[in-house]
Amino acid sequence: MDLILDLLATASRWSRSNLSEIALALVGCLLVLFGADIKGWVDQRLGSIAGALRVPLMALLCMVGSGVALIYATPWIIKGLSQFNNYSLAPVLLVVLVLIGVVADRR
Repeated sequence: MDLILDLLATASRWSRSNLSEIALALVGCLLVLFGADIKGWVDQRLGSIAGALRVPLMALLCMVGSGVALIYATPWIIKGLSQFNNYSLAPVLLVVLVLIGVVADRR
């Protein structure tokens, strides 16, 4: 049992030292997974605009929206993940990665 707890604590300490990169990767994965749905919703809202305006506006909205999500959502994810202690951070990250994998597999 001590070996498992030591392994969890070691993995959590390593994860905590790389939390900003992990959070950025999680936000990037979520953008990839749900980006098409968001783009479809925005495209539906911009459907009445002429094509010459719609394409650059769509590109601008996707670029700015993705950038804003990466810049502002990453610190929120870091704050949320930093609330876990050294025995629960690694299992939580593992569960999150498995859930992202399940969602990606179903799409």
